[in-house]
Amino acid sequence: MISGIFQFEFLQNAFLTGIIIGALAPLVGVFVVVRRMSLIADALSHVTLAGIAFSLLLEKKFTAFAGLNPLYLGMAFSVAGSMFIERLRNVYRHYQELAIPIILSGGIGLSVVFISLADGFNTDLYGYLFGSVSAVSRTDLWMVLAVFCVVALTIILLFKELFLLSFDEEHARASGIPSKSIHFIFIIMVALVISVSMRIVGILLVSALMTLPVAASLRIAKGFKQTIFFSILFGEISVIIGLFLSYYVDLAPGGTIVMISVALLVAVILIGKEKLVKAG
Repeated sequence: MISGIFQFEFLQNAFLTGIIIGALAPLVGVFVVVRRMSLIADALSHVTLAGIAFSLLLEKKFTAFAGLNPLYLGMAFSVAGSMFIERLRNVYRHYQELAIPIILSGGIGLSVVFISLADGFNTDLYGYLFGSVSAVSRTDLWMVLAVFCVVALTIILLFKELFLLSFDEEHARASGIPSKSIHFIFIIMVALVISVSMRIVGILLVSALMTLPVAASLRIAKGFKQTIFFSILFGEISVIIGLFLSYYVDLAPGGTIVMISVALLVAVILIGKEKLVKAG
């Protein structure tokens, strides 16, 4: 595969996109997990699926939309879904967690409707569901890189605010931090990360790449910044090993990456238990 990366553009696109997503998904995932919003990734991924299905439907029914990159509508739907989640959180102030299953259900419903109108599944849709390395284009790579730069810069500039809101929202509000605006920006970032990550791991598995590396890092990290570092490290290890393994063994890249993440999590948990036994 290493020699192939220097020869074939699709392998370059897949490998570089995977490297970026391996850092991007856990980076945002740390804040998602700490804020106890892990299910938001599942909700927005299904809304993204609705956007992808709608794009494929338009392409099939109207020649004017031929060649339209489904990623664009997937991102649009994901961002719209994140806005609806934020709106519903304000409507159900005492039951804010209801916003996520409502959007999740709506995303699934829309996906099924659009898929049925498009006369069922096709190869392209299957690739978006479970990831498709060969389908990653140079345009996808540049889009992922742009989202990474925007998200990384936003987190650097708003790190203090995001940190305070994640651990003590009431104190953050009392300190004068515009919590609504920051939370709105954050949820838009989550939507963008989910939509651009689906090419490698697939829509149905993208939430795993956002949460499993974080779950592993929480077992060994001694601080928040260490948690971010180890989350990105575990994410990169999962993506790199997953891509190489899927290439040589001819496996689905998304599922392989997720299973490597699961293996890393189990290893970290077992090592932690072994240390406790020895200490005892």
